[in-house]
Amino acid sequence: GMVGLIEAAKNYDPSQGASFETYAGIRVRGAMLDDVRHADWSPRSLHRKMRQVREAIHDIENETGRDAKDQEIADRLEITLDDYHAIRRDSSNAQIFSLDQTEDDPGQQSRLQSSQTEPLDSLQKSSFKTNLAQVIATLGEREQMVMSLYYNEELNLKEIGLVLEISESRVCQIHSQALKNIRSKMADWMT
Repeated sequence: GMVGLIEAAKNYDPSQGASFETYAGIRVRGAMLDDVRHADWSPRSLHRKMRQVREAIHDIENETGRDAKDQEIADRLEITLDDYHAIRRDSSNAQIFSLDQTEDDPGQQSRLQSSQTEPLDSLQKSSFKTNLAQVIATLGEREQMVMSLYYNEELNLKEIGLVLEISESRVCQIHSQALKNIRSKMADWMT
C-alpha cells in the first residue's frame, strides 16, 4: 500500500479532474492487488476452474433451492467427481490469509512473517501450509466457498452475498465461524 501511496503522491496531476483521495485510493488498491498477485503461486487456470465451480454451485442452488451436492457440481462441469475434489483440494492448498489477528499476542505477526531462510524454517513453513490446507478441507462446503471467494477472488462480503444469494450479515457469520474453526484447529502453530 505504501508503494502505491508514494507513487500516487509523485504522479498526481490535479488538472485531470480527480481528487487526490480518489486517485491515491485507486493506486494504493492497485499496488496492493499487484503485491498479492505476485505472492500468489497458484496458476490462473485454478482461479478459472474455481470460478466455474462457483457458477455451477450458484446455478444448481438457484434451480433446486438447496445446497448443491458434489456429484451435481461435477456433473454440471462435465468432469469426474475425483477431478472436482482435486479442484477443491488445489483451491484449499492455495488459500493464503492471515491468522495473526489475535490482539493478546503482538509478537505473533513477526513470528509468522519471519524472513529466515534456514532449511528448518522452510520445512516448518511447508508443514504449516500443509496443515492449514488440511484444516480448510475440513470446513463445510459453504465455509470453504466463502473463504475462497474472499481470499482467492478478493470479493467483499456484499459481493459474496450476491454470488451465494445470502445476506451480507450471513456471509460475515460464515466467514467468522470459518476463521474461528481454523484458529482453534491451528492453535498449536500459534504458540
